[in-house]
Amino acid sequence: MVHRHRRAAVSSPAAASAGRSSGLLEGLVGALRPEFRSETLCFVASDPVFGGGECRVSGCLRSARGRGLCPGHHQRWKDEGREDLGVFVDTTDPLWQRQRPNAKCRIELCGYGVSRSGLCQLHFQRWARSGRPDLDTWLSEPPTVKQPAAGARCWIAHCELWPQATTPFCHSHAATWRVNGRPDVEVFSHGFLPVANRADETIRLDGLGPQLKLEIQYALQCRRDEMIRKTMPAVVMQVVRFLTTTTACSLLEHTEEAWRAQIGRPAPKDGNPRAFLIYARRKLEDLADADGWEGEFPRDIWQLRRLGCDGNQTLSFTGIPQAWMRDLVKRWLRWRLSAGLNLETVRRGLRSLTRFAIFCQRVGVKSLGDIDRVVLERYLADLHAEWAGRQRHNDHIGQLASFLHAIRQHRWDDSLPATALIFSDDYPKRTELAPRALAEQVMAQIERPENLDRWDNPAFRLITLILIRCGLRVTDATRLARECVVTDGEGAPYLRYVNHKMKREALVPIDEEVHALIAEQQVRVNSAPWLFPRRTKNPDGRAPVSSSTYRLALYRWLERCNVRDAHGRAAHLTPHQWRHTLGTRLLNRDVPQEVVRRILDHDSAQMTAHYARLHDTTVRRHWEAARKVDISGRQVVIDPAGPLAEAAWAKQRIGRATQALPNGFCGLPVQQACPHANACLTCPMFLTTAEFLSQHRQQREQTVQIITAAEARDQARLAEMNKQVLANLDRIISSLEDDHATVDEVADAG
Repeated sequence: MVHRHRRAAVSSPAAASAGRSSGLLEGLVGALRPEFRSETLCFVASDPVFGGGECRVSGCLRSARGRGLCPGHHQRWKDEGREDLGVFVDTTDPLWQRQRPNAKCRIELCGYGVSRSGLCQLHFQRWARSGRPDLDTWLSEPPTVKQPAAGARCWIAHCELWPQATTPFCHSHAATWRVNGRPDVEVFSHGFLPVANRADETIRLDGLGPQLKLEIQYALQCRRDEMIRKTMPAVVMQVVRFLTTTTACSLLEHTEEAWRAQIGRPAPKDGNPRAFLIYARRKLEDLADADGWEGEFPRDIWQLRRLGCDGNQTLSFTGIPQAWMRDLVKRWLRWRLSAGLNLETVRRGLRSLTRFAIFCQRVGVKSLGDIDRVVLERYLADLHAEWAGRQRHNDHIGQLASFLHAIRQHRWDDSLPATALIFSDDYPKRTELAPRALAEQVMAQIERPENLDRWDNPAFRLITLILIRCGLRVTDATRLARECVVTDGEGAPYLRYVNHKMKREALVPIDEEVHALIAEQQVRVNSAPWLFPRRTKNPDGRAPVSSSTYRLALYRWLERCNVRDAHGRAAHLTPHQWRHTLGTRLLNRDVPQEVVRRILDHDSAQMTAHYARLHDTTVRRHWEAARKVDISGRQVVIDPAGPLAEAAWAKQRIGRATQALPNGFCGLPVQQACPHANACLTCPMFLTTAEFLSQHRQQREQTVQIITAAEARDQARLAEMNKQVLANLDRIISSLEDDHATVDEVADAG
């Protein structure tokens, strides 16, 4: 006997299939609404899912295809030399080719259609018999010809021409009638009537069997309800015609892989019909099998769309060989999904536990009770041999530790030994990540107005500015709500967004330019709920643009702008690097670290501290490169690669923090008391660089004034003290000016 979860026992696969088919048929009949039960489904051009949008030519009711034109007008536009599309749309006849009037004989009082040389058949015969004289002269006095009975005209409704001879049609329509085998006059005439729907706007299901017909109708109903993407009737008809060539009575008779191999040409060709067929099968499978968690949990491949997740993502447990381990991992992942963890975190846990399960099978672990500290130590060694301290190494250990902790916390299985523990010392020390902020040379090219104007999509241009100036993650930026701007009591604008990583709302101040561009974008998207709705397969604007779509557009834009790095190579960057760049820029401008943390909405100061390290490194690099002189103007050299470089920099940082000088730095060890307080320009520990030249020049002027006043008042001691300061200032200024001039000459030469 074969048992299915929450289903009656069945005796064979055939019986199971029959029971599933019977349940599916009942479900289809109950779920299908009356408007989708017809064998012939017609859709107007403006239908949000099954219509292509109305043709741009006013008065034409057919669905648009290429260039916003229906197939007929698109072909006419090409036949007329592909003139300016706007002019063509404004001037062309809205009637279809078969509805346009046939040419009339050039003789004014003649109502027959043209046969040859602009004349009807009878007038052409008269002209030919008269020896074909000059036609314009001959037309001035044309002969009379036999006319039809009064009021007679072509049977085609829109045609005003006289019928030709004994036929009921004008010359051209009579020729078409004869070519088509002289069908019934009424039937032939009906083919020229204006129709609300052409063949490519109609879905005919009369060629399918009863259940297949219901299945396609149900799939069409699901597409309408989802309102996610366009499904053209022509694509559906390709699937219908394919199904009529098979012996299948239901789409569930074959697997997805089997249907993919059968329909159309090999991928990627015929992608749309294949995609709709697979979509229809998945919807039927969900209808037949979906039962929430109770139905999905026992399966070894979870279809996450049945559990409320977007898309067609799955979690596969087939890589875990032990049944007991598989059940525990399922419970763990179900709990994590229920707790709101994002899907990628859950996937990482599944990958880590799949690896651990394979290891356990290899070393002979038969049950949970066999997993003790000895097994874990062997596994830690196995992990180190493969990953050797890389980021995934830590992740595998952390996921396993979380799994073991959850088993104990929720009492899923009390057989887990008490020694099965992961300790903090088991985690390898993390490698310090390299700085990811972009060089200012690259940023200068990116932020040039002429380069920003190279964006061909204003929405992507705005996303770029938001990423650069606000530091959002790219997913948070592309998923901004339409109403995303709030103002404070003073009218200052803020961008309100959802920090998806932290699962909370956040605010970040924005400048007036970004505020104005957001207002323009809100007008462009009309009533869509997102500020950046997806441009295709999004009839009602409910889907935001994906981050991958923006990334591809970004890389194309960087190529157009020819952005280069310091070595002249094409610059490669990720949108997330703009977040690092903003944090580093703010810290380099002395914005407090806590303020930067709030702007970037970091959860802890540890993340922001990484930017602080970048800031400290930036300042140190400039300090090491600067020419430092003492009070005598002599250069002070500190080797940045020397054994005391770190200690010298630490002393310098402490000196800057404890002795704030307006014109240089204190070189005195912090442990010593200063005997020269407020007299640094006579202190042998004083150091300065060219960045303080303006302060030195200003102080020199003030010192000269003090000396002059002291001498006028006979204050010899005061004058003498300041003369020493003046001499030191002269030496410092002279030395720093020489160095500054050398730097300028090198810059000019470059």
